[in-house]
Amino acid sequence: MGKSSDSSGSDSEDDRRKRDEFAERLKKRDKEKTRNVVTSRSDKRAYEEAAKRLKLENENREKIIPRLRVESRRKYLEKRKEDKVAELEADIIDDEYLFNEQELTEREKKDREHKKKLLTLAKEHEKARELEKVQRYHMPQDTKDSKDHYEEVDERERMPHYEQRKWEEEQMSSAVFHFGAKQKDQQQQEYDLVLDNQIDFIQALCMPGNRDKDKDNEEVTEAQRKKMNIEETQRSLPIFPFKEDLIAAIREHQILIIEGETGSGKTTQIPQYLHQAGFTKDKKKIGCTQPRRVAAMSVAARVAEEMSVKLGNEVGYSIRFEDCTSERTIIKYMTDGTLHREFLSEPDLQGYSVMIIDEAHERTLHTDILFGLVKDITRFRPDLKLLISSATLDAQKFSDFFDDAPIFRIPGRRFPVDIYYTKAPEADYVDACVVSILQIHATQPLGDILVFLTGQEEIETCQELLQDRVRRLGSKIRELVILPVYSNLPSDMQAKIFQPTPPNARKVVLATNIAETSLTIDNIIYVIDPGFCKQNNFNSRTGMESLIVVPISKASANQRAGRAGRVAAGKCFRLYTAWAYKHELEDNTVPEIQRINLGNAVLTLKALGINDLIHFDFLDPPPHETLVLALEQLYALGALNHHGELTKLGRRMAEFPLDPMMAKMLIASEKYKCSEEIVSIAAMLSVNSAIFYRPKDKIIHADTARKNFFVLGGDHLVLLNVYKQWADTDHSTQWCYENFIQYRSMKRARDVREQLIGLMQRVEMDLVSNPSETINIRKAITSGYFYHIARLSKGGNYKTVKHNQTVMIHPNSSLFEELPRWVLYHELVFTTKEFMRQVTEIESKWLLEVAPHYYKPRELEDSTNKKMPKVIGKTRAQLES
Repeated sequence: MGKSSDSSGSDSEDDRRKRDEFAERLKKRDKEKTRNVVTSRSDKRAYEEAAKRLKLENENREKIIPRLRVESRRKYLEKRKEDKVAELEADIIDDEYLFNEQELTEREKKDREHKKKLLTLAKEHEKARELEKVQRYHMPQDTKDSKDHYEEVDERERMPHYEQRKWEEEQMSSAVFHFGAKQKDQQQQEYDLVLDNQIDFIQALCMPGNRDKDKDNEEVTEAQRKKMNIEETQRSLPIFPFKEDLIAAIREHQILIIEGETGSGKTTQIPQYLHQAGFTKDKKKIGCTQPRRVAAMSVAARVAEEMSVKLGNEVGYSIRFEDCTSERTIIKYMTDGTLHREFLSEPDLQGYSVMIIDEAHERTLHTDILFGLVKDITRFRPDLKLLISSATLDAQKFSDFFDDAPIFRIPGRRFPVDIYYTKAPEADYVDACVVSILQIHATQPLGDILVFLTGQEEIETCQELLQDRVRRLGSKIRELVILPVYSNLPSDMQAKIFQPTPPNARKVVLATNIAETSLTIDNIIYVIDPGFCKQNNFNSRTGMESLIVVPISKASANQRAGRAGRVAAGKCFRLYTAWAYKHELEDNTVPEIQRINLGNAVLTLKALGINDLIHFDFLDPPPHETLVLALEQLYALGALNHHGELTKLGRRMAEFPLDPMMAKMLIASEKYKCSEEIVSIAAMLSVNSAIFYRPKDKIIHADTARKNFFVLGGDHLVLLNVYKQWADTDHSTQWCYENFIQYRSMKRARDVREQLIGLMQRVEMDLVSNPSETINIRKAITSGYFYHIARLSKGGNYKTVKHNQTVMIHPNSSLFEELPRWVLYHELVFTTKEFMRQVTEIESKWLLEVAPHYYKPRELEDSTNKKMPKVIGKTRAQLES
């Protein structure tokens, strides 16, 4: 016993030494990297190399520009010819429609005949050209060393035809709406619009405001702000009158709680006020955290515009897998998780003079952990200013946590909002949203609509339904601009929600709960609230995490209603009953820290050297069972030793901004010689829900295209196959369109992959490729996800190995009809049933290979063929005797 304990102790010491050495190498590498960047700029040789490159680029440019001019001229003439022909044809049609033959003079008749001849000649010439393209012989090109053959695609063939057709239909319906139709069958008599379905609402109460209903015009709308200069825009915000008092309060107190309604200007203006007040001198930065990456990106872009600087220079943002900052950055917006990662390299946040924890009321897991970390830092860094910004009345709770820190309140400017409830519950709230939007659009005065939905899938479904019904109504209703906003949407698409609404039109924004507080959209008069949101919930009893749709809290419902009263008196239509609001909704949302898996958070805290998690200063402590389960999971993954200390493997895992299981999978891939394949799978999993799309008019084609990617082994290998095929086409956009794959999601997966490869090199991992060994790839996945194992039981259902919970393979899985004996899944999603997403077939013996400490042979025995033993029963009398 003594020898074994001595050996285990020496092993722990050895691992601890290797972990510390690894951490030192990371720090040294970071320092060297920083020094190299600085010296390379002043290095004479580097300057000469740059000058040579510039000269070569100029020479190449001189050669290419004449060719580009010729090509540009050719394309311009081609386009101009098409436009002129279309213009001539339209001119003839209009002329014939407006004037009869008898009304024309002889000269006008000749002009008309001349135009018709020209049009006929032009069309015949185009037909002859098309015929010549088909009939003539084309000299084959040498494409061995050139990609030109593949890149020169006719512009008309770049997009699927159905998109072109949709665009033409929209343009035609818009023209008919504005100018009327020429054909009798298209002309419609004007009647009052009667919608097929309507929802009965009851006005139950009015949310009071501090602005008069009759003073709507005093509020500055987004359209007016566009015409104003930046200074006038900033002066119009509610926070502006308090600028001097706020700066004085920040100078006086180290920690300050700032309470102000959404839209008061806290997020965009406070960092600028601090910069103007001199808090960025001595090359110190002002940091501002956001709970969502969409908010971090959009707010940074807005502040950069207000300061008249390029995004990424003085103002930048940093989110997971994307860093848009530079050495010149003085105002930095970031997600809470990004700041966690910065703590690993700079535990004292020495580069910051002010840290703002924004949207603190949302109480995300990362935000709650930040509270404890920054509170600790302020005790030994008196020069660091800490601002906690909140949009609700939780300010007193934050003040109590931060040693009775003072509260600075910014009064909002809000108009009254009428609250409407449905008479009865709605069975399908997505369809009810569509009906309500059209009902408001047809019956209510102008003003934009904000609709709250739970996620991307619901938003896209609602958008499709709405577009379809608007198209069918045609010119009966005025223009309706439909704009979605969710986290996976590209930033240029997200920015459209802030653009002014066209005249005599209405904008409807379909958003997730990000629009509750993180984003402020002007000119919203109507809000539609179905009363649901998506939440991650962790069951500590079964050890399972699932994303489920749940009712919102009363606090969230009031936040949503408040969005309608920013620019004028508004209306909020709640798609649930008043009784449900009073009796079924909780008062406040349960903080994330009390309902989700803490594995990632515990790993980060351990990497920061915080080992006593029981006594860590949490605003609301997590459940004891959840904390213990997270420690057990990290121990099983090899991230912690039996003393609860971080191992070298755990330290390497902490460097990846991933779930611990995915980080373990990535590191284990080095052992199985398939790290290049696993990093592609990890990147695809990060954007998994947004890869394939199914247009409503081509569902069968989309499903067939998806099935063409299916390979033996399961969904992880399908994702790898998709990425490989896309990479083989040189990351083609056209290939994505043809295969019903979202190009932007693939592009993001490529960016994630590149960043993960950089992190792998940082933690001293080799990039090895072995695509033919699919067994090794599946073993590497099993090394990380051995917690997520299910076994086929009688009746065709699956049961999880450890907790015997019934689960099903998701219908979109490549294994949905296969039903393998043993499967591994990436995540559980609860809709109508508990579904396993991203499922891969495994062998039970692999579990004993990758996790012998977690699985015992008897747990993996085949129990389906076992029968009850044959013995002679005993009577009650025999048993009693």
